[in-house]
Amino acid sequence: MDREERIRRRAYEIWEREGRPQGREREHWDQAVQEIEAEGSEAERGPVAPDPTVGAGSEPGTGGTKPPR
Repeated sequence: MDREERIRRRAYEIWEREGRPQGREREHWDQAVQEIEAEGSEAERGPVAPDPTVGAGSEPGTGGTKPPR
């Protein structure tokens, strides 16, 4: 699907989600453009590697949380 068609569909989804208000076509189009561009830049960056510091301070065998003191 080409970029303009993706934007058109996203703008329509936004319009429906917001209750089909009249006179906000440009706002919905601009929001759709921003969302589609953000998706594109996420795809260009590739998968996100897990953060090795997450859970670094947890106690083993506690499901990633420290017991209360």
